[in-house]
Amino acid sequence: MSRVTPDQPRRPAAGPIAGARPRARARPAARVPPPRAGEPSRSRAPLPVAAGVAALWAALTSLLPVVVVLGLAQLTEDAGSLGGALRAGLAGWLLGHGVPLQTAAGPLGLAPLALSVLVVWRLTRAGVHVSRAVGARGAGSPRQALAVAVAVAVGYALLGTIAAVAVGAGGVRVSPVTTAVTFAVFAAPAALVGALRTTGVWALLARRCPPVVRDGLRAGLVAVLLLLGASAGAAGLAVATGGGDAADMIGAYRTGVAGQAGITLVSLAYAPNATAWSASYLLGPGFAVGTDTAVRTSEVSVGALPAVPLLAGLPRGPVDGLGTGLLAVPVLAAMAAGWLLARRLLRAAAEDRAEVGWPELLVPAVLAGPVAGVLLGLLAAASGGSLGGGRLAEIGPAPWPVTAVATLVIAVGAVLGAAAARTLTTRTVPPPPRSTPPRPAPTPR
Repeated sequence: MSRVTPDQPRRPAAGPIAGARPRARARPAARVPPPRAGEPSRSRAPLPVAAGVAALWAALTSLLPVVVVLGLAQLTEDAGSLGGALRAGLAGWLLGHGVPLQTAAGPLGLAPLALSVLVVWRLTRAGVHVSRAVGARGAGSPRQALAVAVAVAVGYALLGTIAAVAVGAGGVRVSPVTTAVTFAVFAAPAALVGALRTTGVWALLARRCPPVVRDGLRAGLVAVLLLLGASAGAAGLAVATGGGDAADMIGAYRTGVAGQAGITLVSLAYAPNATAWSASYLLGPGFAVGTDTAVRTSEVSVGALPAVPLLAGLPRGPVDGLGTGLLAVPVLAAMAAGWLLARRLLRAAAEDRAEVGWPELLVPAVLAGPVAGVLLGLLAAASGGSLGGGRLAEIGPAPWPVTAVATLVIAVGAVLGAAAARTLTTRTVPPPPRSTPPRPAPTPR
């Protein structure tokens, strides 16, 4: 029998205690081997591999809808094949990037802007994916963002060159060198935007930009979006009123239901082009539908038109009567942009308990004019092109008149809208809160 002293307490029994939960066996700690010297991280992919995969995926996701739509447009009761649909899809895909095609009917250079927007979106996402794959997310490095954009552009240009060679084998003449340069110029800015946003450089640039410039850029972009929205509505209304002529044009192709659906989808791909033409029409310079033609609010002179359903909405003559109210649409869009600019600045100033001076308000409104003019001029240049040789070699608006008129109209309208908002808004600066004096303690009776 063992003796127990105060310095040596009794040990618990070896057996389990009644009602106590059994202890879990302690697992040995997992041994993680240390990384070897010079071994790359497994979470990062090599830049050429990531850029190649992202460029290929962007090309496939933008090419597949074109192949389907043009394959439907080529279907008739006795014609249509997979090879022909693929060649037509590749040709249309090149055309969506602005690559001119030399056909038997003449040069074809009228790019469908709906396809161009899809391509830009996919290339922007490619820049995002590559930045994440190489571990540059949130790095804030302009050098990494530029490297991502260049890598995506090189890979995309290589794919465009392969497509140009394949299309050239089918009878349509396409320059591989022109295609490579066009694809690189097309892909680099789009991928750079995605890379700048992912790496965080975009936010750094926005913070370093002066507030007046930032407000002017935003107001100009808002004015362009409002004007394009109104122009799209006007173009859609014009096509709807000429729906009978459009239906006759589609029926004249003598295709089946699938072929008519394809022709309708091709026409919808040119809907952004019609929106740009409508904006130019509302601004005043108008657009051309062939050599020596003009479609303006003051005159309409066109010749024989091709059987394109989208052209069924062309105006028949000069604007008169209630139609003259359309001339105020650009000014109203600019005034709305100026009004929104002033409301935002006044609201921010009220939160900071300050006032907005006239220079802080009118300078961004004036700057909105050149911003909107440049954007609308670039859109006008991208929306034009040729539909063959001869008389149809010139279609679309002239960029420089659109830029000049839009700059003046948007600047004046934005200034009027901003000034009206500041004048009609009650400018009250709340006084600083007063500290209430402490209540005196009650005197004892």
